[in-house]
Amino acid sequence: MADRRLQVFHTVARLLSFTKAAETLHMTQPAVTFQIRQLEEYFNTRLFDRTHNRISLTEAGERVYGYADRIFDLYADMENSVREMTGEIRGALTIGASTTIAEYMLPSLLGDFGARYPEVSIHLRVSNSEGIVSMVENNTIDLGVVEAPVGNKNLVVEVCRRDQLVAIVPPSHDLADLESVDVAELLQYPFICREEGSGTREVINEYLGSHCDSALNISMELGSPEAVKGAVEAGMGVSVVSRATIQKELKLDTLRAINLVPKLERPFSFVHQKQKFRLRAMEELLEFARGYCEVHGEQQL
Repeated sequence: MADRRLQVFHTVARLLSFTKAAETLHMTQPAVTFQIRQLEEYFNTRLFDRTHNRISLTEAGERVYGYADRIFDLYADMENSVREMTGEIRGALTIGASTTIAEYMLPSLLGDFGARYPEVSIHLRVSNSEGIVSMVENNTIDLGVVEAPVGNKNLVVEVCRRDQLVAIVPPSHDLADLESVDVAELLQYPFICREEGSGTREVINEYLGSHCDSALNISMELGSPEAVKGAVEAGMGVSVVSRATIQKELKLDTLRAINLVPKLERPFSFVHQKQKFRLRAMEELLEFARGYCEVHGEQQL
């Protein structure tokens, strides 16, 4: 029996979708269907029930899936064991990060990791936090780094550091010389925010729900921290952003940062599937990132 057929079956069974499996395996959907048909012919039984554009495992499919899970765990153990003996750490990893983290915090971490492990190739995919969690759920990325709480209890979520969010205004604004501002007072001004699905937007909404009865007076919704900062600099409203994203603007005095009362913080978290990592390189990256967070604390990653 070809390993490729079992790998395709395992992916379809885990995702319960031929389309998502094709995307994950970088195959066409007809090719995935062909591999499953070949495996069903090999066992002389159906492995999936297909009804109303949905699929489910048959009893035989459930049994094959259980064995396949154990087989691929053994493959991973074998590979990691041999690489541990040889000291070899190589491979290709795909990491997903929400916009703020990808633009302002990951570059130095990945740069240092790449210098230590030059044989590991890392591909970075950027989306909002909701999109990154979806990629982890569908196994299209090995590791996600997000800036909002993760509701899926089937994923492993590990906080790597805390991030402070602050109000930003242009230097000419009425609030510009304040060291801190009550959130209710801030909301009296037009508010510029990120798009729905953004981790920053979600955290702000939860914060307001807990500490303020006033609603956001949203004047603009923008798709990146840079766009939000530019709009605030132009005097189009106020906003709340990660302090880590405004270091340049504070030095140039094009923006002023004001601490919120009550204080607003959020976790930056690693998120991944519960099953063991398939590559030792992935384990090394996560361990490296843990150490990096511990050493750098509240600094940029």
